[in-house]
Amino acid sequence: MLDFSEFSGFLLFMFIFTAGFWLLIFLLTFVVPYWIGGTIMENIKLKKEARKAAEKK
Repeated sequence: MLDFSEFSGFLLFMFIFTAGFWLLIFLLTFVVPYWIGGTIMENIKLKKEARKAAEKK
């Protein structure tokens, strides 16, 4: 059987492990696709503006 210090250490480890796991899942499913999509949209907008500026000259 575990005494209190071992049990509290185990709980702390499990909390940190599961918090890291869910943070990783959140980053991979929401943050990274949002970041990549925003970069692609910004590049498309900049190319469109550059094309319009080149047509005006």
